[in-house]
Amino acid sequence: MGLFRSLFCTFFMLKIISAQPATDPNEVVAVNKIIGHWNLQTKLNMSSIDPCTKNATWAPDTANPRIACDCSATVCHIAHLKIYALDISGELPQELFMLKELTDLNLGQNVLSGSIPAEIGQLSKMQYLSLGINNFTGLVPPELGNLTQLQSLSFSSNSFDGPLPRELGKLTSLAQLYIDSSGVSGPIPQELSNLKSLQTWWASDNRFTGKLPEFLGDLKALTVLRLEGTSLEGPIPNSFGGLTKLDDLRISDLSNEDSSLNFLENLTSASILSLRNCRITGQLPEKLSTFANLKILDLSFNKLTGQIPNSFQNFAALNYLYLGSNNLSGELPPKLISSELLALDVSFNSISGSLPQNALGISMNVVGTSINDNASRDRKTSAKLNCLQGNTKCTDIISSTSFSINCGGTEIVSTAGIKFDNDSETLGAASLYTSPNTQWALSSSGIFISNPNGPKYIAQTDSQIRGTLDSELYKTARISASSLRYYGLGLKNGKYNVELHFAEIQIEDSQSWKALGRRLFDVYLQGEKVLQDYNIQNEAGGSKRAVVKTFQANVTNTVMDIHFYWAGRGTCCIPFQSTYGPLVSAIHVTQASDSVSSSKSDKKSVGKIVGIAVGSAAGLLIICSVFYLLWTKKAPARTRVDTDSPGKG
Repeated sequence: MGLFRSLFCTFFMLKIISAQPATDPNEVVAVNKIIGHWNLQTKLNMSSIDPCTKNATWAPDTANPRIACDCSATVCHIAHLKIYALDISGELPQELFMLKELTDLNLGQNVLSGSIPAEIGQLSKMQYLSLGINNFTGLVPPELGNLTQLQSLSFSSNSFDGPLPRELGKLTSLAQLYIDSSGVSGPIPQELSNLKSLQTWWASDNRFTGKLPEFLGDLKALTVLRLEGTSLEGPIPNSFGGLTKLDDLRISDLSNEDSSLNFLENLTSASILSLRNCRITGQLPEKLSTFANLKILDLSFNKLTGQIPNSFQNFAALNYLYLGSNNLSGELPPKLISSELLALDVSFNSISGSLPQNALGISMNVVGTSINDNASRDRKTSAKLNCLQGNTKCTDIISSTSFSINCGGTEIVSTAGIKFDNDSETLGAASLYTSPNTQWALSSSGIFISNPNGPKYIAQTDSQIRGTLDSELYKTARISASSLRYYGLGLKNGKYNVELHFAEIQIEDSQSWKALGRRLFDVYLQGEKVLQDYNIQNEAGGSKRAVVKTFQANVTNTVMDIHFYWAGRGTCCIPFQSTYGPLVSAIHVTQASDSVSSSKSDKKSVGKIVGIAVGSAAGLLIICSVFYLLWTKKAPARTRVDTDSPGKG
C-alpha cells in the first residue's frame, strides 16, 4: 500500500510538471553557464533541473539567488534574475545577454568589474535594472537608452569615467534613477529633460560640471532630488520652484554664483531641505515656517543675513534646524528652544543673547556630564570663541602650549609618553563640549539624515590597527555627518605643530562589496583648507592602518581651530547606511619650539605651513562669531527614519 501511494505521488508531481511549458533551451544553457561563471553551483544546483520548475526554491521574491520565469506563453522564459550581495566577481558573461526576456535584473552589492558591454542594450524588455555597488569601469554605455521600458535604473557606487550618456533621455518611463558616486563627469545632458516620469534621482558625489541645469525644474514628478558634492555651479534655478511634489531636496557645495531662497516659496510638501554651502544670500523666508511636513532644515555654511524670523517658533514638525556659519544677526526667537526641535545650530553668526538655561542643561545631559559643571565650562568656551570676532584680543589666562585628544575614546598614554585626554562623551546632532581642564573644546553639527538613530558620532573597532605602536589610540574615532571642530583654548601665541591621527575603521579591507566604500572629507586649520577630499584608506594603504598628517599653524589670539568638514563627496552607504563624513582618531598639538612627536611608528605626511592670523578680519572673521550656540535634545522613538536601502546607493 505504501509503495502504491509513493508511485501515485510521483506520477501526480510529474503530471504537474509536465503541464508547465518547457523553458527556452537556449536560456537554460545560458543560465547554467552564468551560474558556473560566478561559482554559484552550491547555491543554485540546477544542472539537471529546469530553471523554471514550478515552485522551485529559487523562485520566490525573497530568494537570493533568485531565478523566476514567465510561463504565460507556450515556452517559459527567465524574467527575473537576482544575485544580490553575494560577492560575485569578474566581468559580466556574454551569456547574460541571451536572456532577452529579462524584466528584472539585480546584481547589486557585489564586486563585479570591467566595463558594461554594449550588448546590455539587447535586453529591451527590462523594467528594473540594478548594478549599484560594484566596481564597474569605463563609460556608462549609451545602449542603456535602448531599454525604454525601464522604470528603475541604478548604477550607483561604481568607478565609471566620462560623461553621462545623453541616450538616457530616451528612458521616458523611468521613475527611479540612482547614479550617485558612479564616477561620471561633465555637464548633465539636456536630454534628461525628457524624463517627465522621474520621481527619485540620486546624483550626489559625481564630477558634474557647468551650471545646475534649469530644466531640472521641469521634472514635475520629482519627490527626491540629491545633488550633493558635485562640481556644479550656482545659482539654484528659479525653475526649481515648480517642483511642488518634492519631499527631499539635498544640494551642497555649489560654486561661482550666489543663490537665493525664492524658489522655495511653493515647495510646501518638503520634509527635508538640505542646502549646505550653496552660496545662498538674502534673508530667511518667513513662509518656511508654514511648511507643515518640514522635519529637517539645513541652510548652514551660506551667506544668509538678517534675523531669524519670529515665525520660526511656529514650525509644526521641525526637528532639526541648522543655520550655522552664516551672517545672521539679531535676537534668537525666545520660543524657538521650547518648540519641537531636537537639535539647533546657529553657531558662527552674530546672534545676540544667550542660550536659555534649560536648553543648555538638556544639551549637557546629552554629552553625559553634570549640568552645572559643564554649563559653566561652556559659557567660558563661548566667551573664548567670542573673542575671535574681528581683532578683539582674548583676555583669558594663558595656561597651555599643547593639548592632546583621543577622539571618541578614553584617556590613554601613548608609547611616547604623551597623555591623550578622554573624549568619549556621547554627543548629539548639535553639541558643544568643553574638556574638564578647559584646554580644548569640540563642536559637532549635522544629522545622518537617512539613519538618524544609527551612528552616534563615535566609531569604534575591536581590530588591531596596523602601522603603529599605539593601536588603542586608533580603535575609536569621532565622526560627523557635516561639521566637526576641535578648539585649542588658552594657548600661548606662536607657531604650533599639529598632528592629526587617522585610521579608517568603518570601511572594510576585503574582497567583499563592503570594501568598496570611499570616505572623503576636507580639513581646515585656522580657516585655511589643508586637505581636500582626504581619503584615509588610500593615504594609509588600507583600512585599519594608522596614518598621521602633520601641519604647522600660527596662533595669534590664544585659540586654535581644527575643522573637519563633509563636502558631500564619497559613498553614502557602504558597508552600512550613513557611512560618510569626517573621521578623526586623535589630535596632538604642541608649540613648535618644544614639540614632541606622539608616535615614532605611524605613517606621517607633512602638510604645508599655514600662517593664518586667527583674529584677523581676513581669517577667522568668516569662521567664528560673536555668539556660539549648539545644542541638542535626545530624540524620542518617534523620530523619522528614512528607509533608504544600501542596494540603491
